[in-house]
Amino acid sequence: MSLLVVGLSHRSAPVSVLERASLSADTQVKLLQDTLAADPAAEASVLATCNRIELYADVDKFHAGVAELSTLLAQHSGVGLEELTPYLYVHYEDRAVHHLFSVACGLDSMVVGEGQILGQIKDALALGQDLHTAGRLLNDLFQQSLRVGKRAHSETGIDRAGQSLVTFGLEQLSCGAPVDEWAAGKRALVIGAGSMSSLAAATLARAGVAEIVVANRTQERAERLVQILTESGGATRRSSGGGTGVAARAVSMDAVADELTRVDVVVSCTGATGLVLTAEAVAEALGEAVPGGVSDAVAATDTVEHAAETVAVVTDADAEVIARLAGFERVAENPALLAEDGCPVGLDDTAAAAAAGLPADDMGLHGAWVENAAADRRGAPGRRAVRAQSTGPVRLALLDLAMPRDIDAAVHRIPGVRLVDIESLAEASADAPMADDVDQVRTIVGDEVAAFGAAQRAAHITPTVIALRTMAADVVAGEVARLEGRLPDLDEKQRAEIAQTVRRVVDKLLHAPTVRIKQLAAEPGGAGYADALRTLFDLDPETVASVSRADLNDADVKNRGRV
Repeated sequence: MSLLVVGLSHRSAPVSVLERASLSADTQVKLLQDTLAADPAAEASVLATCNRIELYADVDKFHAGVAELSTLLAQHSGVGLEELTPYLYVHYEDRAVHHLFSVACGLDSMVVGEGQILGQIKDALALGQDLHTAGRLLNDLFQQSLRVGKRAHSETGIDRAGQSLVTFGLEQLSCGAPVDEWAAGKRALVIGAGSMSSLAAATLARAGVAEIVVANRTQERAERLVQILTESGGATRRSSGGGTGVAARAVSMDAVADELTRVDVVVSCTGATGLVLTAEAVAEALGEAVPGGVSDAVAATDTVEHAAETVAVVTDADAEVIARLAGFERVAENPALLAEDGCPVGLDDTAAAAAAGLPADDMGLHGAWVENAAADRRGAPGRRAVRAQSTGPVRLALLDLAMPRDIDAAVHRIPGVRLVDIESLAEASADAPMADDVDQVRTIVGDEVAAFGAAQRAAHITPTVIALRTMAADVVAGEVARLEGRLPDLDEKQRAEIAQTVRRVVDKLLHAPTVRIKQLAAEPGGAGYADALRTLFDLDPETVASVSRADLNDADVKNRGRV
């Protein structure tokens, strides 16, 4: 196994960099195709969310793989390599497995314990399978990460340690007041009809808002979400004695400007590449003058009519998820995880890097690691401070969960407006205490990483063992045929008994060595046993390779059926 991951997340990069580096669906496809075409990579998968961009690959050369994956991320994200490098992190082999398992368990999320990452990992796996860029290693890795994440949520209280990003965002909007009290009677506008927007709408319904308006570029999707809200919202409230369902209606994106004049809360999460709400639009809705220099975002996208269509479709399965997630009540937590991570190229200081004679790219990655680690210890002074909100009563509360952002960050300068976005959520979560259940989840992750590594090492020797048994079976068949030629008077029963006896002898001779060599191969450093077995029995390398290819094809078919 030569698993390599290169990426950046809210832990390593400011939100402004993550926002610029975000990958569209089409860009992810091109990134995977180009990665697979690159020399060091045999498999590739990309995990891209609003909080992280990670490229996973099975590589045959570590240093060349780091350089190639870093370059590809820079090319496809549109952020220059020199600018991007200080924010990149690198994990290799078991540490890469540990990282993905931690991500799947919600340990590396902005809000620790949130479960939405499992769906995003599943989507990443499905994309790699559809494009045939994920082979046996990445199929096994992502499938197992999903199982580890589910195990962590079912066996521990990690759900209590975290909450959905939506709920955490609403808590920030309410400024410490109970969300139910803060939201009661308010009118809300939800822009987008994907999974995150749907969860936001369901959470608002449960919190007791008086009305929810859903705006989406595709009217049918907005209406579908309204139908789900009316049904699941009513069921949720009746189960808790809260009366009938929430009032909900769907509108087009063209109607957003008018709705802004009527609502108290706006939650936006679309797939737009530009702004959905500008500071000018918000100021006009509130009857306020636009402060000078108010827009610090892309000025070219100046109306909601330019918003891109949301990419997710609300299905019946989504409805069940939304209804379930809407019932969660959790406390936000955020540990400083993976502090034990060392330099990605295995060096302790810059002087050692120079002494090692490593390429400039590796020294750059080491320097970035040192710089980021120092920044973390200093409290990351390079990150933007929490922005000051306008004083006075809040007339319009805005929650922006999109990456890149949907709402102009400059709206916070408008009197009566409060904005919470991904950047402010990251800053707020950094101060949250760690949950007791995190240690238990870390133990699960450690155990699962060890088990996954052992299984991969054992699987590596399996084709060699199969080739050995195939060779032994051929020897048995040849000797039985020779015996039949020398003893033609044997009847069928005698021939069968002789053949069975010879096969039993061979099987007994091979049983203990093959079982033991699988056990040894599963241990750390056991990769050399396959080579030793091939050498001792003079096995044809092509026979072993053909078994590996057949095994890979079978695994691909099996794994594709699971997702």
